[in-house]
Amino acid sequence: MPEEPSAVPGVNRPTITALDVIRSIVLVISVATLALWGFATWPLPWNIVLGIGAPVLVILVWALFLSPRAVLRLHPFLRAAVELLIYVSVTIAWWLMDQPVIGLAFALVAVGAGVVSGRRRIA
Repeated sequence: MPEEPSAVPGVNRPTITALDVIRSIVLVISVATLALWGFATWPLPWNIVLGIGAPVLVILVWALFLSPRAVLRLHPFLRAAVELLIYVSVTIAWWLMDQPVIGLAFALVAVGAGVVSGRRRIA
């Protein structure tokens, strides 16, 4: 009978919490929001540039500084500042699309999840 997948010797599997799922959803919504903002807000030549460029920039910043296997390790406070910069840009994008309630709701959920995650990481 095969062993359980959780009993593989020499393999450390991270435990995925509800907070990790919420933070992943926030990141996906951030990328989708910036793509929507770029394509919907700007005139034709700029909508393609910003609709593709803004999400790519967020993914690049996340991969460099915020991912679990980040290329550049930052102090936790700088890491939080970079994360807040992404959240602020998405909130401003919602406000520029005349959806301030969605922007405020996104900001509350994103910052709340970031604060809880940051406190867990520091403690």
